[in-house]
Amino acid sequence: MDVNNKTIVLEFVFSGLTNNEILKFFLFALFIVIYFATLVINVGLVAIVKNTSSLQNPMYYFLSYLSLVDVFYSSTITPKMLSDLMSQRRTISFEGCALQFFFYAAFGSIETLLLSTMSYDRYVAICHPLHYMTIMTKKKCLSLVLLSFSIGFLQSSVQTSCAFTLQFCGSNFIDHFYCDVPPVLRLSCSDTSASDMVTVYIVGALAISSLMTILISYTLIILSVTKIRSTESRRKAFSTCSSHLMCVFLFYGTVLFTYMRSPSSVFTIRDKVNGRKSKVAAVFYSVMTPMLNPLIYSLRNQEVKKVIVQVIHNLSPFHTSFKNV
Repeated sequence: MDVNNKTIVLEFVFSGLTNNEILKFFLFALFIVIYFATLVINVGLVAIVKNTSSLQNPMYYFLSYLSLVDVFYSSTITPKMLSDLMSQRRTISFEGCALQFFFYAAFGSIETLLLSTMSYDRYVAICHPLHYMTIMTKKKCLSLVLLSFSIGFLQSSVQTSCAFTLQFCGSNFIDHFYCDVPPVLRLSCSDTSASDMVTVYIVGALAISSLMTILISYTLIILSVTKIRSTESRRKAFSTCSSHLMCVFLFYGTVLFTYMRSPSSVFTIRDKVNGRKSKVAAVFYSVMTPMLNPLIYSLRNQEVKKVIVQVIHNLSPFHTSFKNV
């Protein structure tokens, strides 16, 4: 059939998370609480780091940017998902879909790069403690953050342009709850092999390079820590890394489960068989992880915990009334 005689897609329709009316209300209530908690916790952590003199070091500098990225990352997906849970018709315009994917891919990549940057920061702090502040200068930290943002938005621009400059002239039904490349590419009436390859190679390159940085950094950290004679010093060194490692496992585990697949036909086969599993994994890394990251750092870091307790104490009505006496 001639392409000109086909209907041009102007909007997409999501399958959503569920069609069960009772489950919809439960998920809406659950995810709106998680979303507001994500905003409050991440913005609060950024404010605490910015306004606390004892937290003015590279580790917390990177953590504040990770929290900021988590806010935008979650906000790219969650508000639309919440709206669709309460809507009978779950639609998004073609331009809106491209825009959602652009920011989703950008902030997801930036988070990946920041996590690898934080592993390098831990390596310098533990393996070169005497030179830590001279190596991790403010200028270098800013450069690493800017590099992460630049690569994130650059690769997102490439992926978005490859996917959304294709022709879409058939079905507009996306079997997902947001705009992601694999389910969108299946709807195109153009040859998608090049876009499939771009997606796989970009995601693969980012994941492998970031994971290699993390693995090399922690291999050197472990080798360095094993040389420390004091048990207490070894425990303290490992404890500074545990929060970061937990965040890495949470994020990479679900992302790799979803994306590290071979292109084209395997996308289709596996997504049909494991559709629900893919959605659950996507919910976890796009909705849950942005809330869990700051919680993990806050609850497992003694310095942050002390500052949070002090802030709560200062804001409590009992403390205020005691000061006024």
